[in-house]
Amino acid sequence: PAIMSIIETVPIDHVPADHALHVAFFKDVENAAFLHSQLLARNAEFEYALVDASVPATDTDIVILQAVSRTHILAAAFKAVTAKVDGSLKTPNVHSELVASLSSANNIAEAYRRYGISPTSKDVIAVKIVSPTSAESKSQSAEDVEKHMKEHFQGTPVPFTDENIATSTDWAKVRKYYKLNGLPWLDAIKDEAERKEELETLVLGAMALRTA
Repeated sequence: PAIMSIIETVPIDHVPADHALHVAFFKDVENAAFLHSQLLARNAEFEYALVDASVPATDTDIVILQAVSRTHILAAAFKAVTAKVDGSLKTPNVHSELVASLSSANNIAEAYRRYGISPTSKDVIAVKIVSPTSAESKSQSAEDVEKHMKEHFQGTPVPFTDENIATSTDWAKVRKYYKLNGLPWLDAIKDEAERKEELETLVLGAMALRTA
């Protein structure tokens, strides 16, 4: 039988077609401390945005974030790629920009602290943004990215779906970080799925309203 790919390549609308977004979701990651060390060393081979689906340190090449949904991650990726194309990056590269784009505030250092990788992270969404025409991407194919992930990410790959993300999301932290506590109308929604849908809408709105 054919072996399923561990990554999903997601098209990014309204940006140059040469940009590609490769995403993988790993559960029960056992080597987050190693990945964290590569971040601190600024190892260019580990230039990813690593989105911690449970809770997210610091700098440029690898990052882990608090994820709410596919749309949450893809919206941040779109903002990051747009900033790269426009030449308006506020952070060192497109992957760190993705992390900053998840925040509803302009404090980049705070965004890194809240959404970055930690040595104890367990559930990790790895995002790799490549452009065949950019020198830093070295024209990496989906196969190249997948091979590197398989070699260096010690975790169980699962599909990048809202259902899988939801099993890891720390909603208390999401509400705290996006200042969504103290909303009686939100707390009054009894249906959990409906309440989470409203929360996602509020999170995306907060991201969109953040000034560049």
